[in-house]
Amino acid sequence: MEIRVLRYFVTVAREGSITGAADFLHVTQPTLSRQLKDLEQELGKKLFIRSSHSIILTDEGMLLRNRAEEILDMVDKLEDEFKSMEETVGGDIYLGGGETDAMKQIARVARDLQSRYPNIRYHLYSGNEDDVTERLDKGLLDFGVLIEPANISKYNYINIPAKDVWGVVMRKDSPLAVKDSIQASDLIQAPLICSRQAIKQTFSKNDFADWFGEDFNKLNVVTTYNLAYNAGAMVEGGIGYAIAIDKIVNTSNESKLCFRPLEPRLESGLNIVWKKHHVLSAAADKLLKAIQEKF
Repeated sequence: MEIRVLRYFVTVAREGSITGAADFLHVTQPTLSRQLKDLEQELGKKLFIRSSHSIILTDEGMLLRNRAEEILDMVDKLEDEFKSMEETVGGDIYLGGGETDAMKQIARVARDLQSRYPNIRYHLYSGNEDDVTERLDKGLLDFGVLIEPANISKYNYINIPAKDVWGVVMRKDSPLAVKDSIQASDLIQAPLICSRQAIKQTFSKNDFADWFGEDFNKLNVVTTYNLAYNAGAMVEGGIGYAIAIDKIVNTSNESKLCFRPLEPRLESGLNIVWKKHHVLSAAADKLLKAIQEKF
C-alpha cells in the first residue's frame, strides 16, 4: 500500500464523491477511480458502494479509513519532526488531555516557550484517559495530561501541582441547588451523569468509588460521558445530575447550571505523561525541559 493511495482513499471518503475528491486532489476522475479499484483488488475487499452522485463506505471501508487516518497522521508527524531538525528550533508538539483547569498551567509554559521559539506550533487533542493513552501509545501524541485515577505505570510522568475538585453540576432550579455541598446520601436516588473514567472498576485504587463507599453500586447512573461539555448540555436538558470536576462546565451567572462540591471534599491529582524510551522531537524536548523546570 502506498501512502499516496491512502491519501486518495481518505480524501474520497471525506468528500463523499469521486468528483469532489478529484477536484481537491487535482487529478483526473479516471486516474482516481483506477487507483481505488487497484486498492480494492490489493485488499480483496469492496471499500465503496458507488452511486451516480456519491459513494458510501462499506464496513471494510470504514475500518480502512480509521486506520489510514492514523497512518497518515503518523507520517505527517514524522515528516514534521525531520523538518524541525533542519530549523533553528521549531516544529509541532502534539498534546492530549482531559478537560481540566490545570491545562492553564501547561498553557503558560507553552506560551513562554513559544515566545522564545516562535516556530513551535501546538496541536491539542481532548479526550479521557483511554482516548489519550491510545493515541500516545501509537505515537500520535507527544504528551498526555491525565486526571487521576489513571494508570501511569508504563509512562514517564511529572506531577502537575494542581488539584481538580469534584462536585455535582445541576440546574439552578433543582432541589439540591439549595445546598452548599453534596453528600453521598443526596445522590443515591438521583439520576446521575458520570464520567466513564471515574466509575471504572479496573483501578486498584479509585478515590471516586471509595468516596461513595458501599453505596457506589447503588448509584442510578443514567448516562456516562467522556467530555464534560456535552454532559453539561444533558444536565441543562433535564436528564440528571452530572458528577464532574469544577471549572469545566459553564456555571456563570448567565448559565442555567450551578456547581456544588462533594462533601467530604474529593480532589484528583494530575500528571503529564510521555512514552518511556521514546525519542522526542526537538520542539517536544524543549517543552519537556520547560515543564520540568516549572514543575
